[in-house]
Amino acid sequence: MPLYICNAKAGAVPENAKAKIAEDVTRIHCEVTDAPPTFVHVFHFADGPMPPLGDKQVMLYGQIRHGRTDDQKAEIVSQMQASVVEHTGLAPEAVHVFTTDTPASWVMEGGDILPEPGEEDEWLERHNAKNHAKAK
Repeated sequence: MPLYICNAKAGAVPENAKAKIAEDVTRIHCEVTDAPPTFVHVFHFADGPMPPLGDKQVMLYGQIRHGRTDDQKAEIVSQMQASVVEHTGLAPEAVHVFTTDTPASWVMEGGDILPEPGEEDEWLERHNAKNHAKAK
């Protein structure tokens, strides 16, 4: 969590652009929210069922932790749309980006329920200590 799904019409996102878009999505999400990069997951699909494409060439859907401000969400959407446009050459009107909020308590990462936004450092410390102890 966050989970970003990029659904595109076949051929709309060149193979060499997928990794660049995934890197940008991760960077943008982390810069805007201060979430650790290990939390970010990005998947690409061609003509997948979700999110439905409608009249768009690319739909980038982000399921993010509840608690982000409207300004943060607007920044995420704006920057991610710009990334897809840059790496695909599509017109901005052909790319739709949107997010939905999910409570942190509904998501598990690495066997632990995710922290609320702003509590990541403490969570990572506990999570890493637990995993280190298991490895011994």
